[in-house]
Amino acid sequence: MECVDPIKDVGKINEMKKLLKKQSQRDLLFFILGINTGMRVSDLLALKVSDVWDGTACKEFLYIPDPKSDGEKSFYLNNSVRRELKDYLVDQNLQQEDYLFKSKRNNQPITRQQAYRIINHAAKEVGVPGKIGTHTLRKTFGYHAYRKGIAISIIKSIYNHTTPTETLRYLGIQKEENKPIKVDVNL
Repeated sequence: MECVDPIKDVGKINEMKKLLKKQSQRDLLFFILGINTGMRVSDLLALKVSDVWDGTACKEFLYIPDPKSDGEKSFYLNNSVRRELKDYLVDQNLQQEDYLFKSKRNNQPITRQQAYRIINHAAKEVGVPGKIGTHTLRKTFGYHAYRKGIAISIIKSIYNHTTPTETLRYLGIQKEENKPIKVDVNL
């Protein structure tokens, strides 16, 4: 598997959102859910409507099986995700048992290849530099979480990494990178 990069420029992320919104509400939700949760693409594609929607409203947390612990991993669905999720579900005629990112051809989720094409095409269209793939979403989440002051130990736990060094390397953050980190408690 080829190593891909996070999208570090928030302006480019916003340009991708605009492009994907014009293209497809499903594709926009896929992008937003990926960059706001840090979930693996395989877990994103396996999601069903019932995982994120209780029948009347968006859930606050999404739970997926965690094979490493025989338990569950939880992912917070922030306001950006919930807003796009509501727009998407209002726009679609999906049932609770339907895949969230349902293919237009059948009742299965879109394929990893289709997910790659969606992300890669949008990134190229808006001029995102570097290597882009489906893993870019996961890396973008971690990169921006770290830049906003989320402890590397928490990000390491989300990724199931063994060391903080592994997580920093995964995110493409070098020791010599001297950007200030926002620690904003906003009380």
